[in-house]
Amino acid sequence: MIHFLRVIYNKYIKNNPLDTFVQSYTVERGGAVKLSILLRVFEGRTVVRKLLLQVVPVVKLGTLVGEGPVWEESQQTLLFVDIIGQKIHRWSPVTNHIESMDAGDTVGFAVPRRTGGYVAGVGRSIVAVDWTTQTTTSLVEVDEDKPNNRLNDGKVDPIGRLLAGTMGKELRPAEVMKKQGSLFSVIADLTVTKHLNQHSLCLSYSQVDISNGMDWSLDMKTFFYIDSLSLTIDAFDYDTNTGQLGVRLQTVSLPVMKTTSCCFGGPDYSDLYVTSASLGLDHSDIRQQPLAGHTFRVNGIGVKGRPSNSFSG
Repeated sequence: MIHFLRVIYNKYIKNNPLDTFVQSYTVERGGAVKLSILLRVFEGRTVVRKLLLQVVPVVKLGTLVGEGPVWEESQQTLLFVDIIGQKIHRWSPVTNHIESMDAGDTVGFAVPRRTGGYVAGVGRSIVAVDWTTQTTTSLVEVDEDKPNNRLNDGKVDPIGRLLAGTMGKELRPAEVMKKQGSLFSVIADLTVTKHLNQHSLCLSYSQVDISNGMDWSLDMKTFFYIDSLSLTIDAFDYDTNTGQLGVRLQTVSLPVMKTTSCCFGGPDYSDLYVTSASLGLDHSDIRQQPLAGHTFRVNGIGVKGRPSNSFSG
């Protein structure tokens, strides 16, 4: 999960309940949204912290299901995908230029690779992406016993191990076949390990709906994970040597709309980029949410993120 939530979790939630709500918001010309947010924390007394955030649509593509934003440190660009649109996008905030590539199938994520280019989750395959030639090469497949599954979110841990999750087939827009997904890790030699199954310590997670939203604590000992339909963020013990998940530490309930994923970026990692989805919205919904499918930049959160990691394989 994103660094902002890690900070909130470590500072407030771990031993204390948290009440977070949007106090007010205004929509400005150009689609900028300013939100006033209250964080109410109970530590024997009530502490109220007020944050003024500015949310601005910066990549105006109208993606069907924008997902998986990753800030590329070396290029100072934002990498993200449109799952249903089957596209990988790269945007420069300096030039406002967008480059795009056809993935050829649903694409759940794309992340940098240490040897150059990217790895992406396309269909059920983890593929190598050559941006120069606009081609992909299959490296390994997952969920071979579930041909209707597809890869969804994927992130790289601090030592270069790729974690990638799957989900069941969409029966119709925004309606998913439940309890079909799982979570996998892939190391440099392309060995695949399945997690969150009946043999793991996380017995309550033996079946996953939509594997999503992953990140690690700064000390790499805690792994944050979202099964989207559970509307929660879960924290697990994490062993960086083996990549194994341990005991589930904490669950935090969240209200969720059609924002899909996020990452920190910008020169000092103080910009939060958030992707969103427009798939499944009817005409009435679109009138109420004209910016659905855009990618947003959020300023003024008061915390900073860290560089993304590259797959070691």
